Amino acid sequence: MSAVLELRDVHRTHGSGATAVHALRGVGLSVSAGELVAVMGPSGSGKSTLLALAGGLDRPTGGDVLVEGEALGGLGPRELARLRRRRIGYVFQDLNLIGSLTAAENVALPLELDGTGVRAARRLALAALAEVGLDGLGDRFPDQLSGGQQQRVAIARALVGERRLVLADEPTGALDSESGEAVLHLLRRRVDAGAAGVLVTHEARHAGWADRVVFLRDGVLVDSTAPLVGVEHLLSGSGR
Repeated sequence: MSAVLELRDVHRTHGSGATAVHALRGVGLSVSAGELVAVMGPSGSGKSTLLALAGGLDRPTGGDVLVEGEALGGLGPRELARLRRRRIGYVFQDLNLIGSLTAAENVALPLELDGTGVRAARRLALAALAEVGLDGLGDRFPDQLSGGQQQRVAIARALVGERRLVLADEPTGALDSESGEAVLHLLRRRVDAGAAGVLVTHEARHAGWADRVVFLRDGVLVDSTAPLVGVEHLLSGSGR
């Protein structure tokens, strides 16, 4: 399968001199269409930085990030925003839903920003909400929904349209186990339909939904294709 996401010798340093923080150090990663990769590692290991770079929300200080062969470093702000609206779905850890918009309006927003008419965007948004089990709840505001329902709205927003790359940062963090499993099922289903997916998680059982697990420690990536017992071995610290 062709690579949808590629990180080539990617570095990300915050600050300079003695206070410089090396969030990523020479990371290389390729994620193909139809593949879900889980990223694991302790707090501060660079997981969210990796995801932000993959989504074009941040720029590397060295190396290249490519989405479907297009180098993000060569794109201006408008081109990056267009690429994120059309090809990249991002599920943020804190959801980033807009409280003054209904569920349907939150999901339709990236489509409308990309030029889709209001009626067509609403139709696609309602279909995406139905796909995540929120049929009939499109006119509710985020504060009228449970935490699990809000998370599903965020998933619907990330999946609406023809998103080729889906990035999820701890998408089950605030959910009960049943709601969390439902969210992972939705992510897995979209990947099985042909998207590429990257899931940042700290739980080995959630990583079990992935085709491959990579482990970050101190900004350095270790690729693991072993069973989850191997991942747990890495997490214990003996796999450094």
